[in-house]
Amino acid sequence: MPVTALYAALLAPLFLMLSSRVIRARRDVRVAVGDGGDALLARRMRVQANFAEYVPLALLLLAMAESLGTSVWLLHALGIALVAARLSHAFGMSQPAENFAFRVAGVATTFWTIAIAAAACLWGALVHGAGFA
Repeated sequence: MPVTALYAALLAPLFLMLSSRVIRARRDVRVAVGDGGDALLARRMRVQANFAEYVPLALLLLAMAESLGTSVWLLHALGIALVAARLSHAFGMSQPAENFAFRVAGVATTFWTIAIAAAACLWGALVHGAGFA
């Protein structure tokens, strides 16, 4: 699954960067568990957690769609959209004065990516004999 591997490899450094920002904030406020009431730590935790909540499902659907023979152009379109969405969301939420437009664009694009990838999987599964007949 080379297409999915490409986008997983592009997203991995972003996840590591978001995680390292949480670790740095934890060190700064000396909080090991939770956010200790620190707004910056809480925000960084949510940015990283949001990535961890949505990206695995999106990549799994992308991989399944790829394995079912979905066209390469659609796979790349979904992969590019997912990377752009996660960058947009992280940027929007990471600003001291939250940039709501980037956050909303990131979440909406992530949702559309998941929905289209799921539809591609459903189509591929039905075409390849997962019907009910």
